[in-house]
Amino acid sequence: MKPSEQLKIAIIGSGNIGTDLMIKVMRSKHLVCTLFAGRNFNSAGMKRASQLGVTISDRGIEAILADPAICDLVFDATSAQAHIGHWAALDKLGKTVIDMTPAKLGEFCIPAINAQACLDTGSRNINMITCGGQSSIPIAAAIGQVHADIEYVEVASSIASRSAGPATRANLDEYIETTEEALQRFSGAKRAKAILILNPANPPIDMQTTIYAKIANPDLPAIRASVDAMVAQLKTYVPGYQLIVPPTIEGGKVVTTIKVMGAGDYLPQYAGNLDIINCAAIAMAEMVAVAKHGQHAKHNEERKHG
Repeated sequence: MKPSEQLKIAIIGSGNIGTDLMIKVMRSKHLVCTLFAGRNFNSAGMKRASQLGVTISDRGIEAILADPAICDLVFDATSAQAHIGHWAALDKLGKTVIDMTPAKLGEFCIPAINAQACLDTGSRNINMITCGGQSSIPIAAAIGQVHADIEYVEVASSIASRSAGPATRANLDEYIETTEEALQRFSGAKRAKAILILNPANPPIDMQTTIYAKIANPDLPAIRASVDAMVAQLKTYVPGYQLIVPPTIEGGKVVTTIKVMGAGDYLPQYAGNLDIINCAAIAMAEMVAVAKHGQHAKHNEERKHG
């Protein structure tokens, strides 16, 4: 793709998630990082961006407001509370925003489930829910495709304590609320519960998520086929996604466990919880880029023959 056809990306938030997103954007043929904005030039993320030749700013969102043409799409990797004000400002500029926080303002997005629907509705605020949501909701949804009458679904994600930065810890309440709401929406379950465990073990553990679903008369072969298909779809944009315990029946519930290994772009491989939400966000941004390029091409063709 020609540089002029790439989608211009700005990232606000220079922590672990924002910095890893920058590395992933730089590897994408559909995206180009035109701004990396935070609040501290001395942060590790800012220094890495500067080393890579990316334009940086310590003015956060103000850098975009001062020069709206600098980007087409914004990744907001700050906090749920900060995103409320950011979206109010960016919405006025007509920007597409992919929200990495559990703010719940925009369209819930799981690329393996509803990426095309998000594009079709023209939503400009796309919410990536939570890391635990990106790992567990597709499996719960796959079970829900077989059984529309899930009585209760519970997901327990265990992540390395080292992979949970200040923003993650500040958003824990929002994490639980957003994950549970999205679980019910995508699986159809009557009730949902989300649990996040920060494990301080050294060496750090890989992310693991166990999904429990209470279903009357579960069709286990059909559930396994549905889950396998969903895992295959997820692996197209999260290569480190693994089904380590296939769906089985335990204590009257369907139980299955997945593990996520990170790509190791900026974050360590054990930080699969951060990698999966970033991979999902990049997949969505690339779809926005392809759709936008297609619209431009169609418009130019119509002008040519108009």
